[in-house]
Amino acid sequence: MPAISTNDLKNGITLNLDGTLYTVVEFQHVKPGKGGAFVRSKLRNLRSNNMLEKTFNAGVKVEQAILEKSDMQFLYKDGEEYVFMDQSSYEQVNIKPSALGEAADYLIENAVAIIATYEGEIVSVEIPASVELEIALTEPGIQGDRVSGARKPATLQTGKVIQVPLFVNIGDRVKVDTRSGDYITRV
Repeated sequence: MPAISTNDLKNGITLNLDGTLYTVVEFQHVKPGKGGAFVRSKLRNLRSNNMLEKTFNAGVKVEQAILEKSDMQFLYKDGEEYVFMDQSSYEQVNIKPSALGEAADYLIENAVAIIATYEGEIVSVEIPASVELEIALTEPGIQGDRVSGARKPATLQTGKVIQVPLFVNIGDRVKVDTRSGDYITRV
């Protein structure tokens, strides 16, 4: 494993700290008037998504984890598992829903995701910040009720339930924010 100095930290670098993978979200080099310099950092645990604030002495070596990222196209669901195809090698891979996390709520056939692996284990799945999905089930729309801001539950074609405005109907395509699960607009 390559070791890097804490002086060389950059946003987006993945570190292996005691067997746990973290991505650097934020860092700040601090050089106080007295004492040695240090690096204050915010790290995101790749498996649990929890944030960790950690302070390193300047110049200390930390282990950098090299992730293999590949563009993979979602083909279909095989029982519980999701079948993806690597877009460069055309190799098919079955992925468990637990490895996909919340990304599974927004996957439709032919969608492309960036799958990052570390030592053969899937550590993150990146999907676009917003996706267009069809409403599969919701109460009938109320014509003219666009201003009240009232919401109703709607089930997307993937099975995820989100809150939408009252005028949205079954069969409508909507844009959804994949980070928060919020309705953005009708397409």
